[in-house]
Amino acid sequence: MAIGSFLLLSVSCSSWPRPQPAAVAAEVRREVVYDTAHGAGLTMDVYFPPGDTCAARPAVMYVHGGGWEGGGKAMVAIVPGPAELLRRGYVVASVDYRLAPEHKFPAMLEDAKCAVRFLRAQAKDFQIDPRRIGIMGDSSGGHLAALVGLTDSRAGFDGPCAWSNETSRVQAVVDLYGPTDFTVAPKHLKQREIALMEGVFGVTRPDDPILKRASPVTYVSAGAPPFLILQGDRDPLVPLERSREFFDKLKAAGADATLVVITNFSHGFTPWGLKSRPTFAGRSRIIADFFDQHLGPSKPDETAARPH
Repeated sequence: MAIGSFLLLSVSCSSWPRPQPAAVAAEVRREVVYDTAHGAGLTMDVYFPPGDTCAARPAVMYVHGGGWEGGGKAMVAIVPGPAELLRRGYVVASVDYRLAPEHKFPAMLEDAKCAVRFLRAQAKDFQIDPRRIGIMGDSSGGHLAALVGLTDSRAGFDGPCAWSNETSRVQAVVDLYGPTDFTVAPKHLKQREIALMEGVFGVTRPDDPILKRASPVTYVSAGAPPFLILQGDRDPLVPLERSREFFDKLKAAGADATLVVITNFSHGFTPWGLKSRPTFAGRSRIIADFFDQHLGPSKPDETAARPH
């Protein structure tokens, strides 16, 4: 994508029904502290599926959007997937992380990686299979989820974390209209675009090396986990061609990737008077089917036990 204006979209959900993860979960543990390395504790909410089982369950961690400067873990209630995943027996964790402009990139990525490590460290208590952890995020959260999936310790994003003996590797990634390439910038940036760059990344020039370092396309390789990318065809913030380019790069590298284009869909919402396809329920099923395929009992990833 080009550097654009990422605003926290205040979309009213009262006009259409959406299944709430808390209504599906058998138990919700709120404000679970996963990291205290930066002063005040960073927290997550952990949703447990209904049904009794002695088997360890797969888990999916949700990373919220909000332009890196806003939003929160309660946004798990407005994205497709989490409620359906709970119905299918997944543990779902929704995380808060440090926000810009007080905390510049890669602070929020370091936090997301630490949260994955925490889930592995607490696998027995949460009844999670540490070999089967996926991640999903929307908008800026999709950007962070993609980077968690694509980067290892060589990228230099492993900040202080009490669970550093655990790996931040994930076995599958769902990217909901997240930006993937910050190096494609217009010749003349608008003031709000410069303000975004400075607030989130601490730079004012579109050719600054940090923007390449922050771009998921930089880290595409054959070793990438499976990716599902969902992208609207009317998105003014993350153009469809950027997601297509990301998908093409993953496929060219030999990675497992799927792109689903949502018709009549903008950045996280359907414009008034239009109908989107797939619907919210359809997108939820696509996401859950994807995680079933790659985190199901017959597909554990034995390499996940190796820290990196």
